[in-house]
Amino acid sequence: MIEAVGLSKSYGKTKAVDDLSFEVRAGLVTGFLGPNGSGKSTTMRMILGLDHPDAGTVTLGGRRYHDLHWPLREVGALLEAKAVHPGRSARLHLWSLAQTNAIPKNRVDEVLDLVGLAAVAERRVGKFSLGMSQRLGIASALLGDPGVLLFDEPINGLDPEGILWVRNLLKSLAGEGRTIFVSSHLMSEMAQTATELVVIGRGTLIADTTVDDFISSNTVATTLVRSPDAGRLAGVLTSLGATVSVADDGALVVTGSTTERIGEAAHAAGIRLHELSPQQASLEEVFMDLTADAVDFHGTSGATVPR
Repeated sequence: MIEAVGLSKSYGKTKAVDDLSFEVRAGLVTGFLGPNGSGKSTTMRMILGLDHPDAGTVTLGGRRYHDLHWPLREVGALLEAKAVHPGRSARLHLWSLAQTNAIPKNRVDEVLDLVGLAAVAERRVGKFSLGMSQRLGIASALLGDPGVLLFDEPINGLDPEGILWVRNLLKSLAGEGRTIFVSSHLMSEMAQTATELVVIGRGTLIADTTVDDFISSNTVATTLVRSPDAGRLAGVLTSLGATVSVADDGALVVTGSTTERIGEAAHAAGIRLHELSPQQASLEEVFMDLTADAVDFHGTSGATVPR
């Protein structure tokens, strides 16, 4: 488990992280979300002892990273895929890491095979694509077979097959009881991978909850209804206390009622339905809405590009 309590960190006059507290539990994939500049990378660096907090504490299984005797065996991390000596081969890079934590040499070949780099193990890392570097970074994180894993944008540069592989890998690692903490800007991928979320903006906590609760607690339940007798149905539903609006294509958008009540009301009134489907906002929509005030730079929609 990762536990952060009251973490704060400033760089000069800039407050990167401000009194941030959260927990990342074992056996789950926890997504770490926030706009650019929200403090995600700083928080991960503080977890790993790379940055010292101005206030607060962060522990891994009850201990600070600096207090771990064999850190690579307990915590694995991918923060920057290209932070590797370009003249080294993939195998030599991993073997040099392994020797610092008394990790057996055969483990190097195991993780190279696991991430799909066995065939290029002797190639210099400087010749690697971004996707290959990401795979090597994941191999480095897994090298010590740790119980806690942190990944910062692990699917950046990967093709669709690689993205699916990472998604399944993270779920599999969590299923083994490991603590998985992963940041990403791809909301659709987080929605498919994570079950828990820690969301921050301008260094402060916005949410620490499940993906489902994050969406449901920040949206209004809506049902889309289509009927050849939409006008009469709208009157029936309004009389029952529901709020009904009409979409551009004539469908009814109903709030304040459940799909069951709508279906029963339509049946009782003898009104045929062609569609009755609950609508839910996406993780991306809820995230964008809740973090709108925490975004430092906004583009202009429909702006004309000067010539």
